[in-house]
Amino acid sequence: MQAAKLFEQKIKPPEVARRLRVSPKSAYQWHQLWRDGGVQALASRGPSGSRCRLSPRCLEKLAAYLDEGPATHRWVEDQAWTAARVATLIGRKFHISYSVSGATRLMHRLGFSPQVPARRVAERDEQAVTLWKEATWAEVKGPGRPAGATSASRTRQASRDNRPKDAPGADAATPRR
Repeated sequence: MQAAKLFEQKIKPPEVARRLRVSPKSAYQWHQLWRDGGVQALASRGPSGSRCRLSPRCLEKLAAYLDEGPATHRWVEDQAWTAARVATLIGRKFHISYSVSGATRLMHRLGFSPQVPARRVAERDEQAVTLWKEATWAEVKGPGRPAGATSASRTRQASRDNRPKDAPGADAATPRR
């Protein structure tokens, strides 16, 4: 509506764009709409994109299902609601197909965030893993790089002995690191 007021004052689209901090292209489009249909043509038509396929009542039920946790709905491996699980849950409970990205957006809308479960074997033996890390990994790992100054440069660092006596930094008492 601010743009319509400015257009009524005979302000040109580039100036409207500058004042409202929008692109000139948008201002020119608004100006065309305003000329053709007046202030009503600039009224908001609501959010763009497809509308939610779940009714408000179904959204409330989905939020309740998510609060119950994944184990209640046959995911007992971990307690993480992944977007794929939520899409499957929506299909099971409401018979509506949602994509994984659509389920993610729906979860955010309801105040939830999708989680990525840690991928671990169900029969993992933590004591055996710790023992392997301490005994075997130390042998396999190797010594690594020697301590000292390293450089990512492909060229060798110049020797301080080969510098001309009048070169910058030649009079430095101690080498810089």
